[in-house]
Amino acid sequence: MTILTWVIRLVIFFFLVVFAVQNTAPVTLNLFLDQAWQAPLVIVLLTFFAAGAVLGALSLLGVLYRQRREISRLRQQVGKLPPEAAPELPPAL
Repeated sequence: MTILTWVIRLVIFFFLVVFAVQNTAPVTLNLFLDQAWQAPLVIVLLTFFAAGAVLGALSLLGVLYRQRREISRLRQQVGKLPPEAAPELPPAL
């Protein structure tokens, strides 16, 4: 199974290298206030892909923080329950 994983990784890596080599033409990004940024197309694509991945990960931070607080609150509630208050499990068939 590990050989298959490495073969898939090498195929993806080869595909990305060929893509990068074929897209080295310079492109110009026109920014605000008449500023321009000129770079190879593959660099521009990689930059915006990485920025999108970072923004996507940052958008999850609020949800993760809220879930951790909820889990902590629920653990505290479970710790405060008396032992006899635990519900009994139904009999297994």
